[in-house]
Amino acid sequence: MDQDILYHLALGSGSHDLVEMFGDVKFVCMGGTPKRMEQFADYIMGEIGHKLPTGTRLQDISHYSYRYSMYKVGPVLSISHGMGLPSVAILLHEVIKLMYHAKVRDPIFFRMGTSGGIGLEGGTVVISEQAVDGLMRSFYEIPVLGKLVQRPAVLDKKLVRELKALHHADDPYDTITGKTLCTSDFYEGQGRLDGAFCEFSETDKMQFLEKLHKSGVINMEMESLAFAALTHHAGIRSAVICATIVDRLKGDQIQTPKEVLDEWQERPQKLISRYIKKYLQTKGRFMDSYCGSPCVKSPRRFKLVQQESENYD
Repeated sequence: MDQDILYHLALGSGSHDLVEMFGDVKFVCMGGTPKRMEQFADYIMGEIGHKLPTGTRLQDISHYSYRYSMYKVGPVLSISHGMGLPSVAILLHEVIKLMYHAKVRDPIFFRMGTSGGIGLEGGTVVISEQAVDGLMRSFYEIPVLGKLVQRPAVLDKKLVRELKALHHADDPYDTITGKTLCTSDFYEGQGRLDGAFCEFSETDKMQFLEKLHKSGVINMEMESLAFAALTHHAGIRSAVICATIVDRLKGDQIQTPKEVLDEWQERPQKLISRYIKKYLQTKGRFMDSYCGSPCVKSPRRFKLVQQESENYD
């Protein structure tokens, strides 16, 4: 191609100097909402001692796309992936290509978020050992050119062990590992009785949840399968860390106060931060590099990419 337009990020290989902007990236951290990932960018900036030049502030690099938000803090990218398998899959295609164009070597990808626990108290941190779909299959299945393609959903076992070892004895919550059920729906797909439609009973639901529990599934969410499959397919080490916000064996609705939920959502961020700090300290890579504004390679193409990303329905 003459250039590769990363449409949903409002970036392009011909319009931006992607090596200059992203060449020092080592960690790609993803979570559901733009606000959460902006907060994580602020948090990790303090944790790794990264300083912005006087008079500047964190910039949403992809704000022209109106779809995902991206912040860069030294070697850390903090990106929102939206909700559900299609949203995270679209983003991963473009972020994997971004890493390629930026000539990044051996990045580590993290997904952080919330999940429903199965037999776990709210606030428990779960590091996924394996992601499975609603039929308990450990692959991401998509139709490609009219044929079903199955991609193994594999998470890095060594990374799981390293993250688990970073749990502190004085943390006021448990950090455990296990299987994660990834569904394509929040309501029926997760066996909830409180959706617009419900064609099964409380007994049916509990039998389903107990079956999951006995098979080693300890939480459920809606992104891990595509995240694990696409990163593995690209040869990228990755991990999924989520906080549980409800024990599904005890109910369907999330009734925890907002301020408590906010604190629970910070727990995966803290674990990821510990990993990043330990890595950077080991490698001597505490950095102060920063590209304060888009590193424009071609002003004309930059404008075209910006305008194209703004033209959305």
